[in-house]
Amino acid sequence: MPASNPPLLGLTRYTRWEQVPDGLHTKTQLAEMDPPLKPGADPIAQVLYYGNSYAPLYELTAAVPKRRATPAQRVALDRARELQYVCRRCGVREDESLGKGRWCMRCSYAVTMWEKHAQAQSMARELVADPAAVLLVVDADPEGLPGTQAVAVVRIHDHRVLYTAQAGEHGTPERAAVVDQLDMLLADRRVVRECERTGPTTRIPFTLISLPREMLPSAAIAEHGWMSSEVPSVAGVWVAWYAWTDNPSSTLPAAPGYGKQIAWQRSVDLASDAQSMTGLLHRIADGTEPVWEKARWLADGNGVPSPN
Repeated sequence: MPASNPPLLGLTRYTRWEQVPDGLHTKTQLAEMDPPLKPGADPIAQVLYYGNSYAPLYELTAAVPKRRATPAQRVALDRARELQYVCRRCGVREDESLGKGRWCMRCSYAVTMWEKHAQAQSMARELVADPAAVLLVVDADPEGLPGTQAVAVVRIHDHRVLYTAQAGEHGTPERAAVVDQLDMLLADRRVVRECERTGPTTRIPFTLISLPREMLPSAAIAEHGWMSSEVPSVAGVWVAWYAWTDNPSSTLPAAPGYGKQIAWQRSVDLASDAQSMTGLLHRIADGTEPVWEKARWLADGNGVPSPN
């Protein structure tokens, strides 16, 4: 019985076992009889046996013989019970039942990381196949390097540069014109951005309209959807694909070296950087981008796991 089995509506309730009349039994009690029985009708009462848990009670007179397992069936059942302790991926035997899926802890981590890796490739394939999907790179940090305030938009499907512009200074008409142009260009498109911190300056889209350490108003996010933190990043796709982690008990991939190692170009030429990132997405979609050599499904010696 589960730890909490609420009472069944419309049935008599007994709060103590001694209150249960003769002739009423639980399924377990019927099964333990000789010969074993099973309920032959719906329960007619219930008894409180733990906390707020109630066990259904069945009439003995309505019970029917419980079919005994054949020797072959018993062997199969014993084998099935034994397999509940054996990981179906690596074959290790645990002291406790592994439950649904039958993964040991080590393989559960490997399979989870593999699923994230596979999901990253699915996203990359969707982006590469979408002729409207674009990658946006913004370098407009007011505290960034001088002369690098700019934006670039590149179509992922064919690496074509659709828009580049100097961002102008914060609060100027030039900056407002760039934001307006991005609003028009990115409307109804699937947008991907670079990750937030992968070099000497930050490249965060909402810095086009916000000051350093200033919270972006929700109204601004609603007006300029491509500034939202919900917009996926190239870094997020690559990190899941690469599958690096420094924590043996974590299933969350991370950027190696705390963001210092990246798989694309990082320079003052934003258009070239964006094309480098679209190339990365194509390699992930094709499966040719390297995976960390110690990725869990590679390092544990059991091959590529199947999530199913």
